[in-house]
Amino acid sequence: MLRKTMAVAAIAVASIAVAGTAHARDQIRVVGSSTVYPFTTAVAEQFGKTGKFKTPVVESTGTGGGFKLFCAGVGPDHPDISDASRAIKASEIETCAKNGVSDIVEVKIGYDGIVLAAAKRAHHIDVTRQQLFLALAKEVPVNGKLVENPYVTWNQIDPKLPAQKIEVLGPPPTSGTRDAFIELVFEHAAESFPELKELKKTDEKAFKKAFSSIREDGAYIEAGENDNLIVQKLDANPNAFGIFGYSFLEQNEDKIQGSKVDGVAPSFDDIASAKYPVSRPLFIYVKKAHVGQIPGIKEFLAEYSSEKSWGKTGYLADKGLIPLADGERKEWAAKATALETLKK
Repeated sequence: MLRKTMAVAAIAVASIAVAGTAHARDQIRVVGSSTVYPFTTAVAEQFGKTGKFKTPVVESTGTGGGFKLFCAGVGPDHPDISDASRAIKASEIETCAKNGVSDIVEVKIGYDGIVLAAAKRAHHIDVTRQQLFLALAKEVPVNGKLVENPYVTWNQIDPKLPAQKIEVLGPPPTSGTRDAFIELVFEHAAESFPELKELKKTDEKAFKKAFSSIREDGAYIEAGENDNLIVQKLDANPNAFGIFGYSFLEQNEDKIQGSKVDGVAPSFDDIASAKYPVSRPLFIYVKKAHVGQIPGIKEFLAEYSSEKSWGKTGYLADKGLIPLADGERKEWAAKATALETLKK
């Protein structure tokens, strides 16, 4: 009898613990990409207006920083959703798994372009990806050898570029925008130089280090995860350039202008068609274990993947999101509704 009483008591305590966990937080928490932040914030505000659930809390931590928080564990002390301006890495999935985060729902929300922007009154430049590599890489090829970047002004790289100091404000290592910029600009450009192309054949590790290292001598300035702050700094300094997502260019066209890259301007249509060379998909990742534990996650996903949100004439397009093609939107909306998890 005593054992039975103890067992019933134990079950009661366990039920209270589970109930406590379920209701320990009644508000969705989102972390991650500064690029995706304005889109998720817009969805969160719209979602909160329904009055059925509290407006989700959205934090801009950077893609890498977001995944660190997201993958740290399951339960109300950990975020439910992570915004990302790149796909989750295999190493991050492994970290998640080690901490009990096993079922992850991936939703591609749209596309974005990474722009090189400057103040409206600044000298307008058109650049190639090779020139951007030579301006910002830690080591560059000179006379057949890799050396510490010697370029101080843009015209030292190409006489057609302005005779002004190289000064670029950009994202930190935790940023998915930086990861995508390295991949789409640096890696592509590196393979166009004979010295680095040869290095790739002989030493893949050394090649990766060469194309993924950004200079640290002051020409590239890490500006944190606040892209609005970069816009303000560009507006104040006409000699500087900034690297961030297209949405921030579109939202601040009265203050800043985008540079052509490989002859293509960063426009809505050219990013949507992938004609603009520095384009990338954007994602959100959802912790399936939190569905049903934290109120409103399924409903929030339904709002995010609705036509009024991410459709061609949706409110996210007004914020600068490049919508997925019709078929892709339908496909990803179905995955979001079904809470389809990433395949291992």
